[in-house]
Amino acid sequence: MNEAELNAGLCATPQYRYADRLGDRLFVAGQVPLDSHGHLVGPQDPGAQALQCLRNLERLLAVHEFQAKDIRQLVVYVIGDQASLSAAWSAVAGWFGGQVPPATLLGVAALGYVGQLVEIDATVIKA
Repeated sequence: MNEAELNAGLCATPQYRYADRLGDRLFVAGQVPLDSHGHLVGPQDPGAQALQCLRNLERLLAVHEFQAKDIRQLVVYVIGDQASLSAAWSAVAGWFGGQVPPATLLGVAALGYVGQLVEIDATVIKA
């Protein structure tokens, strides 16, 4: 975690960093649906949580001088049934205007925070 990430509105993280830049690559930790104060966004709403994850990813990219067009792959992790997966995916597809980078949508049993339904991981490389 660095000061620029905090200033961009990302919440403080316990014992890990959001990202490390190595040349034209950004190694990103999975983005979670927490606001800048560390509060869970969209309890019981996988679509709202997916959007918060993407907002956090967008802030993180900007801090490290990358853009959404530099995202080469997404992995979207979702707790819940098919409807939950569909809601999260719909939010992701809408965010990217229907032009989602190569992506994997996975149903999972648990994520790191109480009430968390969605986490989004990205592979980021500048063209």
